[in-house]
Amino acid sequence: MDSRRRRLSFLLLFFITAAILFPNLSSASLRESVKNSEKSKVTLAIYYESLCPYCSNFIVNDLVELFESGLISDVDLKLIPYGNARIGPNDTLTCQHGPLECLLNTVEACAISVWPDLNKHFPFIYCVETLVYEHQYTQWETCFEKLDLDPTPITECYSSGYGKELELQYAAETNALQPPHEYVPWVVVDGVPLYEDYENFISYICKAYKGTALPNACTDLALNTIPKENASPNHPVCYREEATKSKLSKIRSAIRSWMDKVDVAVSL
Repeated sequence: MDSRRRRLSFLLLFFITAAILFPNLSSASLRESVKNSEKSKVTLAIYYESLCPYCSNFIVNDLVELFESGLISDVDLKLIPYGNARIGPNDTLTCQHGPLECLLNTVEACAISVWPDLNKHFPFIYCVETLVYEHQYTQWETCFEKLDLDPTPITECYSSGYGKELELQYAAETNALQPPHEYVPWVVVDGVPLYEDYENFISYICKAYKGTALPNACTDLALNTIPKENASPNHPVCYREEATKSKLSKIRSAIRSWMDKVDVAVSL
């Protein structure tokens, strides 16, 4: 628990330092430098749901490495908090881990909208997911005080219905994925899903990087990266309900086939 709190403190220090070193982008040369940097950035999209324990584990223990290594300066990080939720009649949302997950998905969507700057919304999401990881997610509102954030815009976003609109947008984006996502966390680097190798995301980022000089965080990595479609995850994931049903159907089919063979053998 102490290490996670230290990481949260590190994130805050990281973002504060960046704000001090680069208080504005008023100079033409700095703007041009940022523009060129944006062109070489690798896009990292994380499709997840707030109460999936494997998503919170990934965010808290793996994704944070982007910041600790400094690689975040070469990455365009996008978080999509929807996951395996489903849309019913009249745009009702049903979440895999119940109503509280729908609430936290929406709260995190609101945070991304209210604080579009990664410097603000990622520490908040990291704080909430740390509480999920520690099984204390009912205390998620303490993150406002811990990070000295005003809860009012998040409350207004949620209560006004705008948060639900954001979730429906994330639903459309998630459901339009090609290939379709099979489980969460579903990690995508420059449009390519990493499947079961999602915890190795930094290696894929380094391989996809198109800048002139390889980031320092990449120099010591072995870049043997080949995503395996339809492979069984080596790391725990939260499957989509449809995927779970499909797997169960295959298991039942295999059992029936085996039993048929046994029956034939007995009859002989």
